[in-house]
Parts: sequence; C-alpha cells; structure tokens
Amino acid sequence: PRQSGRRFLMLKIFRISPIAKPRQTAADRWRKRPAVLRYREFADEMRVQAEGWELPDAFHVRFIVPMPSSWSKRKRLQMVSTPHRQRPDLDNFIKSFDCLREEDSSIWKISAEKIWGEEGAIIIDDLRDE
Repeated sequence: PRQSGRRFLMLKIFRISPIAKPRQTAADRWRKRPAVLRYREFADEMRVQAEGWELPDAFHVRFIVPMPSSWSKRKRLQMVSTPHRQRPDLDNFIKSFDCLREEDSSIWKISAEKIWGEEGAIIIDDLRDE
C-alpha cells in the first residue's frame, strides 16, 4: 500500500538461525535422522513465531547466518553483513519455507540472500507492491 508517496512493506522477522531443508525419504517417518529432527524443530519454531502471519506470494528474504563463536573479534567485524558463500546452499534455505504454507504454488516471486550476522535470523519483505 502507498501512503503519501511512500511504499510500506510488510515485514516479518523470525529470530531463529536458518536451517536448510534436508532431502527426506519415506523412511524418515520412522527413522530419526539428526538432520531431519533438527529441521522439524526449526519448522515447529517457525510456525510458532509466524503467529497466524501468512507468507506473501512475492517476497524478498534475508537469511542471516550466525558467525562461528571461534572467530576472532576482528574477523567478526570484517564479516558482519557480508555474503555467506559456503554451504548450506541458498536454495535449500528457501525450501525451508515449506513449513509456513500448505500449498506454495501461488508463490510467483522470491528474491533471496544469505549474509553473516552476529545472531541468526530470517527477515522477510513483501514484494507484491513492486
């Protein structure tokens, strides 16, 4: 919506470290692989934090990946807000949004980035008004 010449984007911040969605098989219903259990905990927490909020059909998402605690203060200062250029891959982070929608076929536009940060978070901006 536009108001007095300014565009306001709906914003949602999830205070949770992003986790890539693992490849799952039918056996994961009974086999308790650690990667799948971590993802299920992540998905449950995302649903709790969403509190009835609905993922828009077009959005920009920033995955803020927490820096390792073993890094020096100097390295942390250098790396904050810089691109995260290693695994997990960005597409696997994007797939983790399956937990917020039962049917995601109406999503028509996603732009995404993953960057280093002091704490993990996922920030979503609504792009429907662009």
